[in-house]
Amino acid sequence: MKRYDLRPLKDNFYDRMLELIDNDLKSGEVGIFLFEIGDFSPIQKSADLIKESDHELMNSLKFNEADWIIVVKRK
Repeated sequence: MKRYDLRPLKDNFYDRMLELIDNDLKSGEVGIFLFEIGDFSPIQKSADLIKESDHELMNSLKFNEADWIIVVKRK
């Protein structure tokens, strides 16, 4: 299990998240991604991206007032 803080990327974290899943996680390994939510649209967009890339979204939860965490299992 690896943890990634994508908050410094603001709303431009999607490509980096997929890159980390594809290149830094082994098959079956879990990654925890922390990002800023802003207007909440990144939550649905990140879930859609994970589904489209054929990985498994295991959890999605609010971390605090400004941040969100998703837990992804690489297939």
